[in-house]
Amino acid sequence: MSPLLRRKEKGRAPADRLVTLIGKPGCHLCEDAQVVVEKVCAQTGAAWEKKDITEDEALHTAYWEQIPVVLVDGEQHTFWRVDPERLRRALTG
Repeated sequence: MSPLLRRKEKGRAPADRLVTLIGKPGCHLCEDAQVVVEKVCAQTGAAWEKKDITEDEALHTAYWEQIPVVLVDGEQHTFWRVDPERLRRALTG
């Protein structure tokens, strides 16, 4: 992503951002990540969605060894453990 586009993304309001949590059922790290994502998104007004890696071959291929994975506006933000402050900063600029 170009520096100009990054600056534009950072200028977006949290309500215009989308957090995607990629995980699988029965994954304790995924459950922990969901708690953090839900809380930070509720506090910032950002939308979030959850995708099951076992139901999407492309996600499985791309992220299997990293789950849970968190994307912000389609770009990988983090994997395994979600730091709430880092996610909040990514959403609020």
